[in-house]
Amino acid sequence: GSPYQPVIEALENHPQKKFYNVSKLGGIKYDTLPYSIRVLFESSVRHCDGFLVKETDVMNILDWKTKQNNVEVPFCPARVVLQDFTGIPAMVDFAAMREAVRNAGGDPMNVNPACPTDLTVDHSLQIDFSKCAIQNAPNPGGGDSQKPMAKLSPLKAQPRKLPCRGQTACKGPCGAGDSSRSSGQFSAQIENTPILCPFHLQPVPEPETVLKNQEMEFGRNRERLQFFKWSSKVFKNVSIIPPETGMAHQVNLEYLSRVVFDIKDFLYPDSVVGTDSHTTMVNGLGILGWGVGGIETEAVMLGMPLTLTLPEVIGCELTGTASPLATSIDIVLSITKHLRQPDVAGKFVEFFGSGVSQLSVADRTTIANMCPEYGAILSFFPVDNVTLKHLKHTGFDEARLEVMEAYLKAVKLFRNDESSSREPEYSQVVQINLSSIIPHVSGPKRSQDRVAVNNMKGDFQACLNEKSGVKGFQIAVEKQNDIVPVQYEGNEYKLSHGCIVIAAVISCTNNCNPSVMLAAGLLAKKAVEAGLVVKPYIRTSLSPGSGMVTHYLSSSGVLRYLSKLGFEVVGYGCSTCVGNTAPLPEAIRNAIKQGDIIACGVLSGTKNFEGRLCDCVRANYLASPPLVVAYAIAGTVRVDFETEPLGTGFNGRSIYLRDIWPTRKEVHTVEEECVISSMFKELKEKMEKGNKRWNLLEAPESNLFPWDLKSTYIRCPSFFDKLAKEPVSPQPIENAHVLLYLGDSVTTDHISPAGSIARSSAAAKYLTSKGLTPREFNSYGARRGNDAVMTRGTFANIKLLNKFIGKPAPKTIHFPSGQTLDVFEAAELYQKEGIPVIILAGKKYGLGSSRDWAAKGPFLLGVKAILAESYEKVHKSQLIGIGIAPLQFHPGQNPSTLGLTGREQFSILFPPDLSPGMTLDIKTNTGKAFSVIALFENDMEITLYKHGGSLNFVARRFL
Repeated sequence: GSPYQPVIEALENHPQKKFYNVSKLGGIKYDTLPYSIRVLFESSVRHCDGFLVKETDVMNILDWKTKQNNVEVPFCPARVVLQDFTGIPAMVDFAAMREAVRNAGGDPMNVNPACPTDLTVDHSLQIDFSKCAIQNAPNPGGGDSQKPMAKLSPLKAQPRKLPCRGQTACKGPCGAGDSSRSSGQFSAQIENTPILCPFHLQPVPEPETVLKNQEMEFGRNRERLQFFKWSSKVFKNVSIIPPETGMAHQVNLEYLSRVVFDIKDFLYPDSVVGTDSHTTMVNGLGILGWGVGGIETEAVMLGMPLTLTLPEVIGCELTGTASPLATSIDIVLSITKHLRQPDVAGKFVEFFGSGVSQLSVADRTTIANMCPEYGAILSFFPVDNVTLKHLKHTGFDEARLEVMEAYLKAVKLFRNDESSSREPEYSQVVQINLSSIIPHVSGPKRSQDRVAVNNMKGDFQACLNEKSGVKGFQIAVEKQNDIVPVQYEGNEYKLSHGCIVIAAVISCTNNCNPSVMLAAGLLAKKAVEAGLVVKPYIRTSLSPGSGMVTHYLSSSGVLRYLSKLGFEVVGYGCSTCVGNTAPLPEAIRNAIKQGDIIACGVLSGTKNFEGRLCDCVRANYLASPPLVVAYAIAGTVRVDFETEPLGTGFNGRSIYLRDIWPTRKEVHTVEEECVISSMFKELKEKMEKGNKRWNLLEAPESNLFPWDLKSTYIRCPSFFDKLAKEPVSPQPIENAHVLLYLGDSVTTDHISPAGSIARSSAAAKYLTSKGLTPREFNSYGARRGNDAVMTRGTFANIKLLNKFIGKPAPKTIHFPSGQTLDVFEAAELYQKEGIPVIILAGKKYGLGSSRDWAAKGPFLLGVKAILAESYEKVHKSQLIGIGIAPLQFHPGQNPSTLGLTGREQFSILFPPDLSPGMTLDIKTNTGKAFSVIALFENDMEITLYKHGGSLNFVARRFL
């Protein structure tokens, strides 16, 4: 137990609830810590066992002010989130561990993840669909007479390869195209849901072949889904958000959030790490969390702490009040842009100041979600009254919220606006004055040309004067006030320079906050109630984009007001929707051409609008959804909203923009009270019911997983083959051959490639022998639950430069026979002959992102030790975690200075009493002898190595 048990207290007014009162323990020092560091501190106090977490670690965190950036500290997050199939290897290891524990005489039922583990298998298709929909959208007003359907064909032909996955094809103003950076290359191929019209949420009719593919797809994924379903039934602590819940991903992540854990009446703060690239969004709810690789999440599930350098914390102070016209997106993008500075990268950011409470929780989670864009590890918003109010709407009951608030206040994790409470001391403070955020539009030709809304009229005038170019239209002074009368539907209208003929409200895809769409709807409602109209020749349209936005518009009741103003839903591919995108009326087109009028299109949404609109619309502006509606009502961009009315309402009254613009407070209130509560209610129902396909999916009933020997996706790995109750002391490595002789900067991608499986590779031979055709190979990423494929894929990168071969190739020499073979085949031969192997390498071995198989693969190839000049730190600890010894040449030494060719046989002795950083002696069969440093940094690493890695170490705890 923790040596800090004396500070366990009962919560005031809730005597049955207990907690570690860390604020008493930390005293004055604690009061000046940033909130995010207080969470790290509480976790270290609660997990302190003198082995994985030591008292010195606890004190180091408390001394954050002097120790930041200088010490490593352990962190035990409260839970783990796994996304899609990144969860497979970890769950496979747990299934294998159950087996091993049973075989060694233990009780397999005790083998469970050490912390709650949530798997989201629902990478909702609607998001991808909407991104593509915008890209492949028919012209909203399109001048060319192409049928909208024709433009759709690329999307319909290959709905599985959605162009926006990770290839950043679609760069909305929010960079939404890049949403799946870390989720591997295969996330686009694991959708089983038919394409839905993002608005009606009805399946879009598709060609036969596609439907067949979907059945195949579900078939291909069936065994992985069955395995997940089995996992969620037999393991304690594992829960699954099944496919097809149809909710936006953020909602799922928020649905899983606890904010404060209450386990058997013991309270502690929620915190999370996950393989999901959106994990950081939960910091907006006051939950500390960030994204990590598969191998780190597995370590946490095994009950091992993560190690991190005690981070610097940048305090971001928000002051002032935002301009009423500034939408959530304006504010979010200004804040994120402001944070894009070198001092922020690789640090924690924490928000404080009087302006924080002006941000809704949706704003906060959006800012937190975007932190990869400004390079911070996370952006933390401590829990405050705004958070509590929001949680009430997402389904937390009053009693739970009351305990939560009392607890957070007791441990000083609650941010108070009013009180004169001391602000923490930060490493550095960045100030952002919200009143400096002015709403802009972009245009008229390039999205990077920004125009402040209050300067729009003057700027357009300047564009008319300027000579033809990136901004100018070069219209002669005497023609600048030309008016062209036009007959349309029996009425006469006057067109002039700056008149608006296209207004499209397009949801700016999933990354941004749907509340701006709600703001557009509330503006429309007030406009209709005031008697304002939009001229009928203006081509207006509304594309909600994702199911999330649909929810916002329908549950808040603003939809009918938008359509009253002419903003009717257009969807893509959905028969209900397609009919609405008509080209500009002939009469209007002719009038524009004949009068050489600079007509305008105003749209919200994507950046790339050149050439999207009709060829006769020469000025295009990007604006926020509510501004699009406002400009459509005004009918021209030559309007000064401050001094000129939008139009005439009932009784001939002049209506100004300020009369109908919804306040941020109104938007937030409708958002919280209508939308969010209905969304979470619906998700809760769906989660409780499950869906038909998932419910019908059969999963084994047994406590041990019945491995299917024919499976090419899921296999029982051999990490536990020799699990005995007691670890054996480290055996000497005798007469080892060198499997590979590598140079500097060997990356994890060289060691464990993630992409497609080359036809000539060892993995391809294996899959072919199992009766698969190359088309069915899938990728290494998709098969990471099968150790036979992953081991064959180890060092299978065609760019691997092995000095024995002399040119890039995934080959090596098997010295006893002198043959040149695939790395796997050579390793297999060595294993058959009972010869251990080692790897020689240069500097920075194991660079790059952490990959679960970069350590497991070499281990299964029989690699006992690696001799390198230096290591990437993370990779080095993963080698120890699997049971491979990382050895380092003395400074200035390397194989060539020692006169080694790599063709020798090496013998390495391990003394029974290993200690951190000790020197080991190596002898070769050619009579050379030299010494190396064993890179074990602390007792924990030595213990893990003696046990043969963390998997075996944890398995023995269950014996």
